[in-house]
Amino acid sequence: MSTACFSIRRVGRTALACASLLLMTACATRQAPTYDYTAFKASRPKSILVLPPVNNTPDVMATPAVLAQVTLPLAESGYYVMPVTLVAETFKENGLSLPPEMHAVMPAKLQQIFGADAALYLTVTRYGASYAVLDSAAVVSVSARLVDLRSGQALWSGSASASNNEGGGGNQGGIVGLLVAAVVKQILNSVTDASFPVAGMASQRLLSARPGGLLYGPRSPRYGTD
Repeated sequence: MSTACFSIRRVGRTALACASLLLMTACATRQAPTYDYTAFKASRPKSILVLPPVNNTPDVMATPAVLAQVTLPLAESGYYVMPVTLVAETFKENGLSLPPEMHAVMPAKLQQIFGADAALYLTVTRYGASYAVLDSAAVVSVSARLVDLRSGQALWSGSASASNNEGGGGNQGGIVGLLVAAVVKQILNSVTDASFPVAGMASQRLLSARPGGLLYGPRSPRYGTD
């Protein structure tokens, strides 16, 4: 009897060790892949020109909402950001009022006009409230591409999403309660433009200096440590 119990314990410990190893392996595979920063480190831009985001969503508020909130994470990461309002007005004075038209301008021309080291091209792929029977959430997804305006070379690209429903919630009141809560949330999300603060969350995730993201700029005390 004791020998059998000992064997069972050994088998249990072996299974637990294997499960732990598999879990560690799974966690490792979910880590973000290492980005090649060779071109970024060679360029080391000091100033960034943010182009008004291209809006690939049906919500007209996507472009101004994202544009209004990208300067802060870039500045906190250590970069000088060209004033976005001045940039938009300069484009309009030159006959360009739509973001796709602005994105089509050659990098050398942008450098000549604005004098920035790099340009940030943004695209909003999701913006607004979505209703899914038992829940509602305001979701914002943004992708970005940083380009050296002096050489036209791509330095970095990335994407990020955020939602105002990331904390989840409990099932209170059963199915009927969930349905009512979802309808109320959908109305609030639509009426109050709940996506605006979510756009700020997505911008922070996308443009704050971090592993796999942007490198620290020259105005940051951590410049060169990454």
